[in-house]
Amino acid sequence: MPLLLLDLDNTLLDRAAAFRSWAEDFAGGLDGSDADVAWLIEADRDGYEPREAFARAILERFGLGGTAAIRLADDLHRGMVDRMTLDPEVPRALTQARDAGWVPVVVTNGTTEQQERKIRHTGLESSVAGWVVSESAGVAKPDRRIFDLAARSAGLPLLGAWMVGDSGPADIGGAHRAGIASVWLHRGRSWTETAFAPSAIADDCAGAIDHIVTG
Repeated sequence: MPLLLLDLDNTLLDRAAAFRSWAEDFAGGLDGSDADVAWLIEADRDGYEPREAFARAILERFGLGGTAAIRLADDLHRGMVDRMTLDPEVPRALTQARDAGWVPVVVTNGTTEQQERKIRHTGLESSVAGWVVSESAGVAKPDRRIFDLAARSAGLPLLGAWMVGDSGPADIGGAHRAGIASVWLHRGRSWTETAFAPSAIADDCAGAIDHIVTG
């Protein structure tokens, strides 16, 4: 049985849409403008900006303090989980993959509490065989050891596995280090890395899974 490794944020789940929804409500509650929403999205850097630094930047931009600061820290820590939804095409594709003998395992960077809440909130847990989160694993993508841990957790060899993700450095770079094939979700971007490249490029996660399963 081959192993199907999948990133979580902006791969299995649309974190960008959830964050935009939060940013629009947050800025709107402060009579903010479209420019403020755009600033929040850019400053968030797809979740890669450290939360403490991001919170400080928001407080400074909007002149907030007191209870607003406490609420903001909580919102950022919880990762807008309640706003995340699962595209029906994703469990459909995962079911097809499992029926074809593939074993899907989530491999994600982030905090264990936050990432597991996303998986359970969206019902994704019923569509995958398991998950490995960098905080619990003690190692993060692109280090190949997290891919080895995912394979061991499933009781399968890493050889012959595929990785699906939206991050060039973390997901595709990690797959390259692990010596496995990969599909990159372009999200409207062009591939710019020169040291490695994905085996294939797809519009979305379901399409990537279909490509792998159907060959």
